[in-house]
Amino acid sequence: MDRTLKSALFCLTFHMAFGVYHLVFGIVARSWWLLTLGVYYLILSIVRFFVLRVKRNQHLAMRLAGMMLMVLSVPLVGTVILSVVRDRGHDFHMIVMIAMAAYAFTRGTLATINLIKSRHSLSAKIVTLRNISFAEASVSIFALQRSMLVSFEGMTESEIQIMNAVTGSAVCAIVFLLGLILLKNKKQPLDR
Repeated sequence: MDRTLKSALFCLTFHMAFGVYHLVFGIVARSWWLLTLGVYYLILSIVRFFVLRVKRNQHLAMRLAGMMLMVLSVPLVGTVILSVVRDRGHDFHMIVMIAMAAYAFTRGTLATINLIKSRHSLSAKIVTLRNISFAEASVSIFALQRSMLVSFEGMTESEIQIMNAVTGSAVCAIVFLLGLILLKNKKQPLDR
């Protein structure tokens, strides 16, 4: 368990920096999408910090994190709609796209493995942290997809809009369901 919590603390620090990076880059580039990602990552970092700090009432922390994921899925729906209607994404250099892809797929793979492992966990804290991690990874995959469709040729404008709508809707549903699972979960015992 100590290794998992240390990993969660590292993720907390990394994602807070990642959120600040997106906020700053969003302000400089005047991009609502990057600003939204920055706020999203910072809010999930705050939720992760709260979950890590709670010692006694971890079921309350689990429920609050679940509610927060469900609430965060609502503005995420708005960003998906705006990405379909207004903004296709940012065109990045191939090297940047390869780095983004490596990050997103590594993050997605690790989050999926950890989410599957946490099904058998007896710790409310671990289940909550892994659901938060999977929510972050899902949004990273969507952000990567948006940028890849614009950076690499081959798709028409309408095809890009359809892909953004489908992937974005799936991500919103995943984040909402992850929150709902945390909110409804009552079988996890308290950690000591």
